[in-house]
Amino acid sequence: MTKRSAFAALSGLAAAACSPLSMFATLSPKDPASHVARGVAYGAGPRQRLDVYAPSRSLPGDRRDEAPVAVFFYGGSWDSGRRQDYNWVGRALASRGFVTVIADYRLYPEVKYPGFLQDGAEAVRWAVESAARYGGDPRRIVLAGHSAGAYNAVMLGLDGRYLRAAGVDPAAVRAIAGLSGPYDFLPLTGDITHRIFGDAADLPSTQPLAYVTPASPPAFLATGDADDMVWPKNTVALARKLREAGVAVEEKHYAGIDHIRMVLALSRPLRGRAPVLEEMTAFLRHHAA
Repeated sequence: MTKRSAFAALSGLAAAACSPLSMFATLSPKDPASHVARGVAYGAGPRQRLDVYAPSRSLPGDRRDEAPVAVFFYGGSWDSGRRQDYNWVGRALASRGFVTVIADYRLYPEVKYPGFLQDGAEAVRWAVESAARYGGDPRRIVLAGHSAGAYNAVMLGLDGRYLRAAGVDPAAVRAIAGLSGPYDFLPLTGDITHRIFGDAADLPSTQPLAYVTPASPPAFLATGDADDMVWPKNTVALARKLREAGVAVEEKHYAGIDHIRMVLALSRPLRGRAPVLEEMTAFLRHHAA
């Protein structure tokens, strides 16, 4: 599949539920990696399942049994998405030396804020307890996500309440990465944010910016200058606040990249559009060393 046809398969049929992304996940070339676990339960519900991908070979300086562990959360406005459609992300991250967990989580209308964060914390708990059997180091956890999934990853990294409630020491998270994430979206102006966050008793407490401290984990924050779904100002605001707190931040703005192209840039056929995968994984590997 060419770069042009791969992108067309996803964007040209975007109105047809998740079928374009499923097609892309099925047909697009993928990085060499091992899909070592499928549909593993981290909770009792049908949406509380995850897949695991592992490096097929060690990178220079690594031992196979000491790979950092990446937990990746996909986007979908907190009301859509499934882990099978992101197998290419799992393989991409694994090919860069991470034991990678891609977890489903409960969606609207089954849950609103903060139900999906509670699920994300339980998925991290599973990674801490179980990743070693796949060659991962539970002391070297990184969290990453795109769009709504970037919100999930960043909130779990900044607001330690959810991890602690799941029995995880927040210090286990060495770094976080957010791609095109919403971090500063008050007042609520859209239907999506109203239905997901509108019932929160304390709206400012739903924003990742509220939890920045000097102890926050290092953050890779990226956005596309052509993104008109989640405005780049979200990335700018969070990066600024983290820097002001003395936290290590790498802030990236990719010219000509819109919301969907940001995550597609992780894929093997489309990553030539922007160096998202290489720059994100280099940052995460450095801080998980």
